[in-house]
Amino acid sequence: MSNKKLAIIATKGTLDWGYPPFILASTAAALGYDVEIFFTFYGLQLLKKKMKVQVSPLGNPGMPMPMGMDKWFPVIGTAIPGMQSIMTMMMKSKMKSKGVASLEELRELCIEADVKITACQMTVDLFDFEPSELIDGVNYAGAAKFFEFAGDSDICLYI
Repeated sequence: MSNKKLAIIATKGTLDWGYPPFILASTAAALGYDVEIFFTFYGLQLLKKKMKVQVSPLGNPGMPMPMGMDKWFPVIGTAIPGMQSIMTMMMKSKMKSKGVASLEELRELCIEADVKITACQMTVDLFDFEPSELIDGVNYAGAAKFFEFAGDSDICLYI
């Protein structure tokens, strides 16, 4: 009997949106699933050797704000220059204090668990990415190649 398959399409390149694909992929791999993550558009940021992703509080009304800021700080205030960096620093600090692994650690866990990491070749070309910018072991393929795996998957997620 073959293993169950999980296919994930990762399209977001922010700190908060980087966690779901890696957490779900590593968990599924630990449960014995064959897993592939297809990184496209802004999701490619998660494959950079030097990941510099940030949280984007602007336009994210569900984000819990520190110090009850969601009650007294106007959403438009998150557009103030430097606010995104401050919010990113606060989020990373909160995650560390709660023992949450970093994105780099989760990404490495996926690689160690044989999760297939695929970068969308069209997007790599579109954004002029150099393979040297991305982590080692990345597969490069188009959507049609990804569908060979996703078409037979038990679960397919778009994140």
